[in-house]
Amino acid sequence: MPTFPFTEADPIQHPGPPPKASEVVIVGGGVIGVTTALFLAARNIPVTLLEKGRVAAEQSSRNWGWIRKQGRDADELPIVIEACRLWRQLAEECGEDIGLNQTGVTYLADADKDMAKFEEFMRIAAIHELDTRLLDADETAKLITGMSRRFAGAMTTPSDMRAEPWLAVPALARLAVRKGARIVENCAVRTLDIAAGRIKGVWTEAGYIEASTVLVAGGAWSSLFLARHGVSIPQLSVRVTVAATEPLPEIYAGAAADDHIAFRRRQDGGYTLAAGGSHLLYLGPDAFRHFTQYLPALRDNPFGTRYFPFAPSGYPDGWSTPRNWAPDSESPFERMRVLDPAPEPAKLRLIERNFKQLFPRFETVRLKAGWGGMIDAMPDVVPVVDKVRAIGGLFVATGMCGHGFGIGPGIGRVVSDLIQGNDIGHDLSRFRMSRFHDGSPVRLGPAL
Repeated sequence: MPTFPFTEADPIQHPGPPPKASEVVIVGGGVIGVTTALFLAARNIPVTLLEKGRVAAEQSSRNWGWIRKQGRDADELPIVIEACRLWRQLAEECGEDIGLNQTGVTYLADADKDMAKFEEFMRIAAIHELDTRLLDADETAKLITGMSRRFAGAMTTPSDMRAEPWLAVPALARLAVRKGARIVENCAVRTLDIAAGRIKGVWTEAGYIEASTVLVAGGAWSSLFLARHGVSIPQLSVRVTVAATEPLPEIYAGAAADDHIAFRRRQDGGYTLAAGGSHLLYLGPDAFRHFTQYLPALRDNPFGTRYFPFAPSGYPDGWSTPRNWAPDSESPFERMRVLDPAPEPAKLRLIERNFKQLFPRFETVRLKAGWGGMIDAMPDVVPVVDKVRAIGGLFVATGMCGHGFGIGPGIGRVVSDLIQGNDIGHDLSRFRMSRFHDGSPVRLGPAL
């Protein structure tokens, strides 16, 4: 079994070698890249996915494992609804237990102002006929038992689901291979080959691959890779700390969060825990370059972001990380195969303390693992899903803002059809790249 979550030390499951040519090349082996490859292969489109480290080794195995419609941005919601249907379908096709369960998602209201925010989403939920509903204080206490405090109420969506990310995404990758996709781990794409304004192929550490289409789905690394080719997106990454407990008695079968703690029942009987709404931003060149575009988000949640003055060496926005490199020289993506930030010890202690305070029946809460992850963020808290107008054949799907796991299959299906020039079935105008450069005001999506 691989480590929990994955690291560079885990064995390679997809060794390659890469082909000399492929109609489509996907850069990045997270949930977005994997599901896009899966849907392209299902249409018999020759597709090769190249991952610099291991499939799902970064945020796609480090997330909370929530698959939720609740609290989504109104423009994301139709894709999430499709994604929930696809999760069920793909789980059956995988033939593996990925921990998919319909157990609900609940947001707890600390005060009446939180309930007012929930009521805003209820209007969106009604349009899409979701089963989301508001609970009063008594109903909340009955739904999640043994809480030490009385909440003002809650919002809950019983049809929302959970799955184990470190099982699900690798299983989807194996399914993609069975459908005909090529996946190669430990193979970084160094640069694009562009001629006359169009994609001609990619240069990798293993050599050249001829291709007419490239999808950049590199998560926290996407902006660094794109900037090397003159494509600018204001993407930053924030560090979060997550923990997993040893098995505990069940208090709630689903996932829930308030302003202090988020918890999700896991397949092994424990809980995945995180601090609600808290993250750390490393300050590098891009953080200063894009600062003004993030001001609306910072004003909306001024205490949710902490800052560290120096991004670590080798990180996507590190001060010493190269911004330019040649196709025949080592790239930043080979120097750091897996972005594996250490968990913050103080944050782990805070997570454990907050969970025990909320559920005093647990006199002892033993953490079996703790890890860090880098969430790729955008100023308006919604992703970029678009084709690059200046470079024919280049597509981008990144900046999932911590929402990528649940929506992953939906985005994968959408991008596969976008690449093929098919009817997408959804309005993607909210996710266009040009929104950051055409004078459009920043319109914030939900922070959760």
